[in-house]
Amino acid sequence: MTTPILHNAFKQALKEGKPQIGLWLGLCSSYSAELLAGAGFDWLLIDGEHAPNNVQTVLGQLQAIAPYPSHPVVRPSWNDAVQIKQLLDVGAQTLLVPMVQNAEQAREAVRATRYPPNGIRGVGSALARASRWNRVPGYLQNADAEMCVLVQIETREAMKNLPQILDVEGVDGVFIGPADLSADMGYAGNPQHPEVKAAIEQAIAMIKAAGKAPGILMAAPEAAEHYLKLGALFVAVGVDTTLLARAAEALAARFGAGNQADNNNDAQASSGVY
Repeated sequence: MTTPILHNAFKQALKEGKPQIGLWLGLCSSYSAELLAGAGFDWLLIDGEHAPNNVQTVLGQLQAIAPYPSHPVVRPSWNDAVQIKQLLDVGAQTLLVPMVQNAEQAREAVRATRYPPNGIRGVGSALARASRWNRVPGYLQNADAEMCVLVQIETREAMKNLPQILDVEGVDGVFIGPADLSADMGYAGNPQHPEVKAAIEQAIAMIKAAGKAPGILMAAPEAAEHYLKLGALFVAVGVDTTLLARAAEALAARFGAGNQADNNNDAQASSGVY
């Protein structure tokens, strides 16, 4: 019998076919993570692959998100059992494992999240926030069932091996990385290219047919809605760094901040003030 603190509501929602809308976190800040945790997203992705996060900064963000309904998903920098062990111990229950190319790598990701004899996760629950330092009754016996493993396919090779990846027990969902996939297909920076879109749509259909949850990051609202209609179940619709950068640029442009700065510099130069 699992306790409420152990239950993975995000994993349950995917099993029930309920679409989950998410936001990418790349600011590496527990303060901004908490701000966004109250915004109403179903899940928030703490990115350790392309953002400068580490176990300590991930921990701070997990703690900041914990009081809110948004579910934290953590992306490690690589499919590495040692790093995954640390992330699980600080409280991550759902992982998005990047650059999975084949079934064997998918099995390695699953095994890293399971205690022996089902996997290779080291037993250190007395030191772990995940078990609330052994205050969660039956943590070692029940933790495996609440782990959610999402593997990321983002190359032509991974697409070729998708049927075998989908056969791996313990893989709960497959996330399609449109940026890397479009680059690998020769269309870097253009995930909306017809060939890339066709590949994504085919992959979503295959993932759905296998009874797994398809996922994607698509900041263009129309594209995100399109993939949701096709059956994608966990869809990130924005990135915190992008939202902040574009909103700041738009505000500055509206008030001509750049022009004002140039005018101020000219005035200082003409008055001899530097």
